[in-house]
Amino acid sequence: MGMNFEQLVSERRSANNFLEGNPITKEELANIFKQVKLAPSAFNLQHARYIVVLDAEKRKAIKAIAYGQHKVGTASAIVAVLGDKKAYEHVEKIYEGLRMLGVIKQEEYDEIVRSVLAAYENGGEKFQENEAIRNASLSAMLFMLAAKDQGWDTCPMIGFDSGALKEFLQLPQHLEPVMLIAIGKEKVQSRRPRGYRKPVEEFVSFI
Repeated sequence: MGMNFEQLVSERRSANNFLEGNPITKEELANIFKQVKLAPSAFNLQHARYIVVLDAEKRKAIKAIAYGQHKVGTASAIVAVLGDKKAYEHVEKIYEGLRMLGVIKQEEYDEIVRSVLAAYENGGEKFQENEAIRNASLSAMLFMLAAKDQGWDTCPMIGFDSGALKEFLQLPQHLEPVMLIAIGKEKVQSRRPRGYRKPVEEFVSFI
């Protein structure tokens, strides 16, 4: 733990197999989420929501929803990352503290609320869904880095039945499943070498 940033980024890997018998506690997860809450989000709306599946029987159900992937069965927990499509509706509460502290004036507060509501309502359902996914993804990346910094390995997953997950977790309509993250202690001896990574000049342009 306590790696420098270069080491943290280098050593974070998508773990495809975990050592069984390594339970993770709610306290350990809470320490990770204390870092995650600082993730960037549009207008500070904090679109990300998380449901952590610790119960062994419930994790078996998640494994079936994830098409039987082995890593789901060996992970210490499965984290469902969700995006709130209606996060913008809480803009008044998000900015109320700044207004009460005098950091922003009433006029500025009113304008922020008006502009945020207008942007999301005028953008429509597709924009709201895209925003939920974008911002939850930013949060999820920080979750994986924070977990690695605290000694845990992770793997983000999009291979699951979204409809079945919504039903299993009894999600309200406004919460969109973005990904699952398996977390545990990686079985390093089964790790493959890191796959090919493009050189910078192949994916970066300067104009």
